[in-house]
Amino acid sequence: MSERTYTYDEESDTLAITFPPAEKATGIELTDHIIVHINKGTRRMVRITLLDYSLLVQQTVFGPRTFPLTGLTDIPEDARDMIIDIVREYPVNDVLRIAAYTPSDGHMIPTILVQPVISTVGTA
Repeated sequence: MSERTYTYDEESDTLAITFPPAEKATGIELTDHIIVHINKGTRRMVRITLLDYSLLVQQTVFGPRTFPLTGLTDIPEDARDMIIDIVREYPVNDVLRIAAYTPSDGHMIPTILVQPVISTVGTA
């Protein structure tokens, strides 16, 4: 299952990562820029779509950029748990990493970062 296909569209700065075998999947928007496609029956990642890829992997003076997992707030808890479990597993965790930010009020905010998997020419 470690084989994957990368399809990058330079014009839209979109990277699609497909994990074979190809199968039907449900798309779930984790953030405005990250969409995962999961086969709920097999609990398997089928594809990851990364919009504005160069923004997602852009380094800052503090390290890699992270983004709040805003898409998890409006889905049922069992689906949320399944998504988090899938993202934590190989080979998905080679691309996406889940972390948490805890502000002073103690409320935990799940975040995600994208590991650079391809290099883009001419990105900021």
